Amino acid sequence: MSLAVASEFAGRVRYDEPLSRHTSWHVGGPAQVWFNPRDRADLIAFLGSLPPAVPIHWIGLGSNLLVRDGGVPGVVISTHGTLDDLQRNGASGVQAGAGVACARVARQCAQWQLGPAAFFAGIPGTLGGALAMNAGAFGGETWRQVSEVETIDRSGQTRWRAATEYRTGYRQVSAPVAGEWFLGARLSFERSAADQGEEVRALLQRRKLAQPIGEWSCGSVFTNPPGDFAARLIETAGLKGLRIGDASVSAKHANFIVNHGHARAADIEQLIEQVQATVQRVHGVALHPEVRILGEVG
Repeated sequence: MSLAVASEFAGRVRYDEPLSRHTSWHVGGPAQVWFNPRDRADLIAFLGSLPPAVPIHWIGLGSNLLVRDGGVPGVVISTHGTLDDLQRNGASGVQAGAGVACARVARQCAQWQLGPAAFFAGIPGTLGGALAMNAGAFGGETWRQVSEVETIDRSGQTRWRAATEYRTGYRQVSAPVAGEWFLGARLSFERSAADQGEEVRALLQRRKLAQPIGEWSCGSVFTNPPGDFAARLIETAGLKGLRIGDASVSAKHANFIVNHGHARAADIEQLIEQVQATVQRVHGVALHPEVRILGEVG
């Protein structure tokens, strides 16, 4: 299927852009069309120019995402380097764009002495992705801090919605209507006299000691089942170090899968399925991926 974009964007879109360049696992086939808007106005105009039937996908820092080797039909919009506004919103609020890295939210809130925000340092993605899945770390969750979100639909129409319009749970978010994506959010915190910067540094050190930081992974692969931890179940099932192709279950943290340099998306997906099957057989527990799997089999 061919896909042409409006002439005003023709010189700035990329066709067949390898998504392995844009995901933290460093795997994935090409995006049929790749677009990185200059700013909000550029994004709104681009969305409004697309035919109604064209699939649209969004990507931030590419964590928590497995793109299959066959690539992604339609349009992939990157928020990296754009939608990155971050500013105070009153005495204890913050307004941030969907493209802002969660670690930046943590660092800036520490400077402003606002909390609890240090947990954002443990989320390896952007605010847009954190909003979409209610990402969390170190006991904190994104939507506990959300007061309002700004959304956009495929026609380019934007609107603000109260957090109460959404149903949220552990790594789950249900929107009041379909077909809207997050442009940003207003977050609510409390003033704190404690050294938030020291807390951020302590949590980052804790993460460094416990997780395979510096290796190619997506972050945690599976959600924790009620009353237990996915990592414990995987490790006690004897799966640490299990390898398919050039991907393996991390020897450092069993809820991470690492690409050692030459893995294919198919290797990682097969490893996910084998971990699920083994944990189900050994422990009688169904593990559910929190990683989003996108695209066509290669």
